[in-house]
Amino acid sequence: MTSFLLRRLLQSIVVLVAMSLLVFIALYAIGNPIDILLSPDADQAERARTIAAFGLDQPLWQQYFFFIKQALHGDLGRSFSFGTPALLLIAERLPATLELAIGAILLAIVLGVPLGLWAGLRPHGIAGKSIMTMSILGFSLPTFWVGMMLIMLFAVHLGWLPSGGRGETALLFGVPVSFLTLDGLKHLVLPAFNLALFNIALVIRLTRAGAQEALLQDYVRFARAKGLRNARIVGVHVLKNILIPVITVIALQFGSIIAFAIVTESIFAWPGMGKLIIDSIRVLDRPVIVAYLMLTVVLFVAINLIVDLLYSLLDPRVRLSEVKG
Repeated sequence: MTSFLLRRLLQSIVVLVAMSLLVFIALYAIGNPIDILLSPDADQAERARTIAAFGLDQPLWQQYFFFIKQALHGDLGRSFSFGTPALLLIAERLPATLELAIGAILLAIVLGVPLGLWAGLRPHGIAGKSIMTMSILGFSLPTFWVGMMLIMLFAVHLGWLPSGGRGETALLFGVPVSFLTLDGLKHLVLPAFNLALFNIALVIRLTRAGAQEALLQDYVRFARAKGLRNARIVGVHVLKNILIPVITVIALQFGSIIAFAIVTESIFAWPGMGKLIIDSIRVLDRPVIVAYLMLTVVLFVAINLIVDLLYSLLDPRVRLSEVKG
């Protein structure tokens, strides 16, 4: 177990270093932020002072190693636009994005598992076929289009829900959250559903496939032979076994939901990290962009590492396959 843990940690460190290098080089190549930050009327002396102040007069390799050195101390640079630490800017927006992502995950589980189970238990019924058709639409429809249609239907025509913003918030352990107030909950529904749509379709398909496979297993046949009620067979024997892969996939999707919340946050004017990164890209605010991308990478790596460790604890065959490999 120790060697397995060390191997996974080493792989995670290699991934983080490689991604930091790729992100840094890519951002260096897309343009000069000084051209956006300074007025076209600025003289050369002012440009030189600004370039030196931001450290952009150094070679790329020196800028990168300085970035790594500062990152090891928890400093990912200062925003060119705001003049404050980039990590602090992201931390201020992080609760809103996490709230949106958690809401999307909960919707994916609450809606996806029952619908997928229904489609798996009655695959040839009208309801089962309709659920699978909706899951195909969930995979196919673009997020930005669905978001605009949701706003047009529920906010413009019906007037049931607000079209954007975060609404009223309340403090939870000193962190502002929306779901504790009715107004905030109304503002959360549409963007959370829009962000969850792809994952709802994913969970439906996973649950349906797992249910159909579980129904063919010997333990289900034995339970039926014992005369157990169908509800108990489904709730105890089928659902318990299909939830493990579903929860695993949802956990791995959590990082993707945070990373791809940019579109949803832009459509619904949700004040999270996505809106911040869009504004930063417009002005080539490199420290904020790098900090956001590195935070996303860290989330992906951490979630994958946790899932691998949990699998190794629950299933010794994972550790054995790593040793043989």
